[in-house]
Amino acid sequence: MRSTGEVMGLDDDLGIAFAKTQATVNALPLAGNVFLSVKDADKPRAVELGREFVALGFTLCSTSGTARSLRENGIPVQLLAKIDEGRPTVIDLIKNGQLQMIINTPSGMIPRKDENKIRSAAYAHSICLMTTITGAFAALNGIKALRQKRVGVRPLQKYMTNIEASG
Repeated sequence: MRSTGEVMGLDDDLGIAFAKTQATVNALPLAGNVFLSVKDADKPRAVELGREFVALGFTLCSTSGTARSLRENGIPVQLLAKIDEGRPTVIDLIKNGQLQMIINTPSGMIPRKDENKIRSAAYAHSICLMTTITGAFAALNGIKALRQKRVGVRPLQKYMTNIEASG
């Protein structure tokens, strides 16, 4: 787990379980704008991810490389400038309260520097942030589950039949 602490999310539905783990930090959004910018190796899966977010009614925005991949596959996306290369950037949208989720999988030294700026701004403005494509798909499944099901709370004993409560 990250240095911010550990959270246990239990549920019969994996999406709800993941959503529970996110609720204590920056909850998964149910609508809004998603910044999607990924390293080259993640672009094929980002297309699938982008298609699903758009199907759920989210609006996508991205920097040039990911935007090109999305557009080539018929997925609408708003183009943003890379940090220090013009405006508007993801940082501008974060500061203006126009982003609900960020998916950013950097590679190399320059993107890592940008990722640090993006991550700092996201945390400062309580925006949900995923830094791996696997995490982004887990978040997508969590969003789908939250839209369909109610989040419930049950004691651990209800999940594990061989555990007895004492006291």
